[in-house]
Amino acid sequence: MPEGSPLPQTIQAEEDARRRKVRGLIKLLQSKYLDERWKAAEALEGVGDATAVQPLIDALDDPFVDVSWIAAKTLGQIGNGRAYEPLQKALTSEEKWLRIGAAIGLGRLGDRRAVPALIGTMKDRDALVRKHAAWALGRLGDRSALEVLREATKDPDRRVRESAEEALARLEAAA
Repeated sequence: MPEGSPLPQTIQAEEDARRRKVRGLIKLLQSKYLDERWKAAEALEGVGDATAVQPLIDALDDPFVDVSWIAAKTLGQIGNGRAYEPLQKALTSEEKWLRIGAAIGLGRLGDRRAVPALIGTMKDRDALVRKHAAWALGRLGDRSALEVLREATKDPDRRVRESAEEALARLEAAA
């Protein structure tokens, strides 16, 4: 590449702009306005920057589940291992939407240590939580989940049954 080519400057400018965007979104995560916080958590999912991990972990404790469940999903998408324990803890929340977000986050994170907790979550009182736990188990690809997923194909809720069937198909295809 010839000296003085604009390409490296363009790449640096794009990286600087991305970093400014991430810093702005992290700042919005701490806004006093609910809609700014949840929109920031959602936008960070698409950016996928590790500097957002701790602010998103902090957002798991947001007083509004609109923010915390999106933060949980986003943490999984970013894929940083620091999110594992906070997501594991969120899986036991009293708030069903946070449990759903945690299941999605753990599935996206790809850490198979989450399998036992997700298997336990297949007994959750809420069908949507069970549905997303089944999805996460299929995504993690651990064959120790086969039995609980087979049981879930008989769940009273159609959405849980379908998610369990898809997870089983994914595990069997990977075998």
